[in-house]
Amino acid sequence: MDAGSVNSSTNMKAQSRYPLQDQFLQRKSSKENLDRFIPNRSAMDLDYAHYMLTEGAKGKENPTSRSPSNQTYRKLLADTLNMNRTRILAFKNKPPTPAELHPHEYSSSLHQDKLTPKCRRTIPQTSERTLDAPDLVDDYYLNLMDWGSCNVLAIALGSTVYLWDASNGSTSELVTVDDEDGPVTSVSWAPDGRHIAVGLNNSEVQLWDTGSNRQLRTLRGGHRQRVGSLAWNNNILTTGGMDGRIINNDVRIREHIVETYRGHEQEVCGLKWSSSGQQLASGGNDNLLYLWDRSVASSNSATQWLHRLEDHTSAVKALAWCPFQGNLLASGGGGGDRCIKFWNTHTGSCLNSVDTGSQVCSLLWNKNERELLSSHGFTQNQLTLWKYPSMVKMAELTGHTSRVLYMAQSPDGCTVASAAADETLRFWNVFGVPEVAKAAPKARSEPFAHLNGIR
Repeated sequence: MDAGSVNSSTNMKAQSRYPLQDQFLQRKSSKENLDRFIPNRSAMDLDYAHYMLTEGAKGKENPTSRSPSNQTYRKLLADTLNMNRTRILAFKNKPPTPAELHPHEYSSSLHQDKLTPKCRRTIPQTSERTLDAPDLVDDYYLNLMDWGSCNVLAIALGSTVYLWDASNGSTSELVTVDDEDGPVTSVSWAPDGRHIAVGLNNSEVQLWDTGSNRQLRTLRGGHRQRVGSLAWNNNILTTGGMDGRIINNDVRIREHIVETYRGHEQEVCGLKWSSSGQQLASGGNDNLLYLWDRSVASSNSATQWLHRLEDHTSAVKALAWCPFQGNLLASGGGGGDRCIKFWNTHTGSCLNSVDTGSQVCSLLWNKNERELLSSHGFTQNQLTLWKYPSMVKMAELTGHTSRVLYMAQSPDGCTVASAAADETLRFWNVFGVPEVAKAAPKARSEPFAHLNGIR
């Protein structure tokens, strides 16, 4: 009996507590059950309120005998001065719902057209997949990985270039160069996703057709030392060497060297063409960042740079053109600099500089959102996702145990592959799934289509 009574009492307490809590937390409808009222000070008479709380209370606590005529007089006086009020505080309620001017079917279609708020994106903190990458060269100045438009990732491990097909996970070997020519120092897919350029330690560049798995040609004579950076601009392959030279090669013609850019005094370790194909950014081990304009390029002499930027204090390898603003370039400095800088490439001015605290190895823009991803070296060897332009950290992705030298982005812009000196290749779903293209809106009926027309 005692136990039963205790349970009954507990249930009664629970029933008496939870309904009040539910009522406070939950709203039955959007038009009522507001969680609070806000006092409207403009509708208050503070002097009258003070009187009612002080002098008015005295009369109630100590009533005095009044004649009928006196009471009648006071009543008339209160009505005249608008003192017959029962509320001291006034609250501002929501305005009444306006009358419906259109048929319900039409108004509902209008509401469906309104933009719905975006759901908060969850950023996975661990990699989706991890692959072994033995013999990956631990060299900050090289560029050994690229993801092509046909969804095939190329990575150079020692003297061999491997192809990993992201659609089915299969791996194939493209080429293994001789010891006297290797190791491979750079790889870059052509825009068609079928042809690939392979830079070598012996200063040559090989062009391969991955569809037929055969070598098309070898570009010679442009550089005197290894070719560590490559960038495509339609049929133009731009190569950057340890000799400081930057060369535009037209792969369609026999005499392939069409322009030469001279400015760097040390190895060129970063090359990126803008989306328009008019401007080229180059970074070097001389701590310099150059901007070149192809419209003023000349095949007869070394082309003069558009801007020579000296703000970085270490090697500039990480370069990324903004996909939503054509004249915005992001650059990252090495271990002695540790900064990500943003540039207006028209004026050459530095828009912002952020100290990341560690060596910046690579940069990638999100194609669907205003976000930037950076990969780093010592001490955390992490990938950091930044919100642009506030540069607030959105996430830090850890898992690599050595500096993350290379990053590549999938064709759909969702997945990022990172290769590190720990000889692992990791895949991160950091940029999320892009929004599905909205279907064409249905033909909207006229608001009064259900009414008979005028005859």
